[in-house]
Amino acid sequence: MPPIETGLLALILWGLVGYLFGSIPFGIVITRVFGLGDLRQIGSGNIGTTNVLRTGSKPAAAATLILDGGKGAIAVLVARWLAAEDAAQLAGLMAFLGHCFPIWLKFKGGKGVATFLGLMLALAWPVGVACCLTWLVTALVSRISSLSALVAAASSTFWILILGYSPVFILGIAVTLLVFWRHSENISRLRAGIEPKIGQK
Repeated sequence: MPPIETGLLALILWGLVGYLFGSIPFGIVITRVFGLGDLRQIGSGNIGTTNVLRTGSKPAAAATLILDGGKGAIAVLVARWLAAEDAAQLAGLMAFLGHCFPIWLKFKGGKGVATFLGLMLALAWPVGVACCLTWLVTALVSRISSLSALVAAASSTFWILILGYSPVFILGIAVTLLVFWRHSENISRLRAGIEPKIGQK
């Protein structure tokens, strides 16, 4: 953990800012802008990039990936700029939780993979790059988005230690556990061998 430098009230404020920013459902916004309908009525009903890709629009999926990742990164960078590292980590974690449990959607959000990658890139960019590459390699080999997300998340604590970013270790464990929890249904389908591949409707 980083040293606690920010006052309690300020930390609460940064946590709230991170949550509200993370809870913006960019997947729903993008699919409506592209005229693709209500994302919650498509495929798995999830608001993340993988389900946007099921609409058949790669530009919409790319925009969702960038924006969902960006909100995690921006929450971290703004809190770090205006406060300190403790506020940055809290804002990043709360942005992740905001994506997974957005107040605007009755706390039914996405699985947080893009937001996880974004906040890791902002907190410790070598770790974030390593996680992104881990996701990419796993996706190229398996063609399964959920498996790629699980492997990338599981590898994050390894990369944190190997690359020397120990102040991020506890946050890395917390976010990894949350990613696995959000993917519990995917894990069941992976075990059963029925998890759909990337781009499969």
